[in-house]
Amino acid sequence: MISADLGTQLESFVAKLVETGRYNSKSEVLREGIRLIQEREARLAVLDQALARGLADADAGRFKPAGDVFARLEAKYQAMGEPAK
Repeated sequence: MISADLGTQLESFVAKLVETGRYNSKSEVLREGIRLIQEREARLAVLDQALARGLADADAGRFKPAGDVFARLEAKYQAMGEPAK
């Protein structure tokens, strides 16, 4: 069993959530909080992996200069704005 000292402010907030019927118990509030932290940590792990891949690609020379990409996009969107011939 886990016991936690939330402090006055958080304890009051949790109690209010239970009193208003948003949650059935303090434990339910804490479980929801832990689930949200798990989800956030999973998303951060995915971002960390993507950053590592991007840095590895850059280190290996697998990238396109930003100016080239911006020029291609600008030409693409300008062409989209022109009336069809």
